[in-house]
Amino acid sequence: MDRPQVTRKYQNHHLDSERWSVWAPRPNDIVVTTSYKSGTTFTQQILAHMLYGEVDPEPDVSAISPWPDARFHPITRDELATWLRKAEGRRFLKSHLALDGLPYHEEVKYLIVARDPRDVFMSWLNHYQNYTEVAYQKVNGGDRIGEPLPPFPEDVHGLWRNWITRGWFPWESEGWPFWGNMHHTRTYWEWRHLPNFLFLHYADMRADHEGTVRKIGEFIEHDLSESDVARIVTGSSFETAKKKAAEYDKQHADEPGQFRGGESSFIFKGTNGRWQEVLTDEDLELYQQAKLRVLPPACAHWLENAGEI
Repeated sequence: MDRPQVTRKYQNHHLDSERWSVWAPRPNDIVVTTSYKSGTTFTQQILAHMLYGEVDPEPDVSAISPWPDARFHPITRDELATWLRKAEGRRFLKSHLALDGLPYHEEVKYLIVARDPRDVFMSWLNHYQNYTEVAYQKVNGGDRIGEPLPPFPEDVHGLWRNWITRGWFPWESEGWPFWGNMHHTRTYWEWRHLPNFLFLHYADMRADHEGTVRKIGEFIEHDLSESDVARIVTGSSFETAKKKAAEYDKQHADEPGQFRGGESSFIFKGTNGRWQEVLTDEDLELYQQAKLRVLPPACAHWLENAGEI
């Protein structure tokens, strides 16, 4: 096999990989793929300001960067197909699918964004615990396939034990009750030699925002001036994202939302290392076991230490 192939179907409370069947790729398409809570929105913001920021100082990522594998979104498969067909300008799409469930095309650029699994857990913990009834109704309703997403548990260490030792899908052994985090990275890692794959580590992105903008621009073959770089860095900064979230929450204060605390809780801290104050030695031993079970040593080292591959 000389190129990645779709060999698995991801369908649960959040995901439906079958929705990608309506995607007819264009030669300049971009796919941003992460497991979750690893810098997805950050990367989308960079691309939005890079590709559309000159004409729209505050591009709406949700309007220009669809998430096809989101089962719970109100847009139907036919509506998604229409949007993709009519979209003008360069398209960049979001995915939370592992490579064994995501279509691969040589003419498409793939940005694979990852993070230390322990940091992913802490960010996901904040995300999951802030789900409101609106969110549960959304992800568990409609034509859901499989069991519903269970309510957030009271025991954080119990949640960690399940997340690091159980998989939602039979071929995964971590990630429950969402989907595999390490599994996601591993499936792309095996193909890291492909010229249309760019691996980005969230820690590097936060440490060198400007360098990340330049790297992405070079990878997607989008020329950038110095003023472009400065504009993109400002528009996609964590501080700007927090400010926009606060403004959105103020404007929609009377509307029921998906997260307790509104969008401001979705754009939370963006920091690393918080797991050191939460996870016990027993918890970390389970992590070591999962790391050995799922990840090649070089991949595990990169996830924990960042840097160039």
